[in-house]
Amino acid sequence: MKKRNLVLALAMAAMTSAAACGGSSAPAAATTAAAAATTAAAAESKVEETKAADTKTAETKAADAAKSDAKAEASLETPAVLTSIGQSADVDIVKTLCTKAGLTIETNGTLKADDLPADCKTLILAVGGSSKGLGAAGIDADGELARTKALLEKAKSQGTKVLAMHTGGSARRGTLSDSFIKPAFEAADVAIVVSEGDSDGLMKGIIDGNGAQGVYVEKITDVLTSLQGLFGVSK
Repeated sequence: MKKRNLVLALAMAAMTSAAACGGSSAPAAATTAAAAATTAAAAESKVEETKAADTKTAETKAADAAKSDAKAEASLETPAVLTSIGQSADVDIVKTLCTKAGLTIETNGTLKADDLPADCKTLILAVGGSSKGLGAAGIDADGELARTKALLEKAKSQGTKVLAMHTGGSARRGTLSDSFIKPAFEAADVAIVVSEGDSDGLMKGIIDGNGAQGVYVEKITDVLTSLQGLFGVSK
């Protein structure tokens, strides 16, 4: 701001000097000085706007990080059951992460509502669609969605919390996966998302909309720490 005021003052002085000198060159000099002042003021304003935007971005990132860390605090319990929603290979990855996090879980990739244990405290969903996986499981997309709906209704009716996990990144997005993401995340009490897979904000919008706990991580290896925090596992 001080620089802009100085530029304007110098420009005004130049205009005054040009006018005092008189002659045919005075109007041109005054016009040139005014143009220079306007350009300098605009440039200075742009710099200040950029600085303000950078500051706001940094503050927003810091706030999001703090919010994510806070939401990684213990809120889930075992016994826990892991299933696939979409029949992608991500269920195996999530199973490995749970094991490394020190969690003892039951895994059933095609778990049906009637098979959800009454004492299950947390239902873990590995969300991501795979046409190949669906074929291997002998089920189509509509059948998988029907299984998902019934399973989530059963979990809600018996007070089982739902942890939705999307760990496949952008490679596990698209029409098929998105059709499973919507119901899974809408029913979630807690969600873990590898941020790179949610560049369009689909999952964040659902999480914020239903008031779920959202934990966003940069790398899939960070999921392990998040799981330990959510289940209160000693590190």
